[in-house]
Amino acid sequence: MTATDTPLHISIAAAVLSRADGRVLVVRKRGSGIFMQPGGKIEPGEKPADALVRELAEELRIAVDAEAASFLGEFAAPAANEAGAVVTAQIFAMPFDGAVSPAAEIEEARWIDPAAPGDIVLAELSRNHVLPAWLARRGGD
Repeated sequence: MTATDTPLHISIAAAVLSRADGRVLVVRKRGSGIFMQPGGKIEPGEKPADALVRELAEELRIAVDAEAASFLGEFAAPAANEAGAVVTAQIFAMPFDGAVSPAAEIEEARWIDPAAPGDIVLAELSRNHVLPAWLARRGGD
């Protein structure tokens, strides 16, 4: 990248959906081997929480209430599926014990232990920022 190149910036809203047993949901897009928090791009003029509600309905066929979402933080990292892009994420946490059904571009959804996700490949944003922030909020348990 030269000094005149500017990386593409992508603004998203995403969720740490957590079950009562402490597991959190991660998703994998079709054609990718990388797991991340569910969510997606914020449309122009859209509030992040509204984008999150829309994206969760589109990607997982679930209905959530934006009022149930607790802001976890804003984080930035290289985009997992778009080379040269940087993603800035508004992350919200909310409990969710219902069923999910991958739809749209989502091929797979898994409930993982955020402290020990196993052998899956996590997006840098999830691995280095979102899950550590979630664990810190929960007291690391």
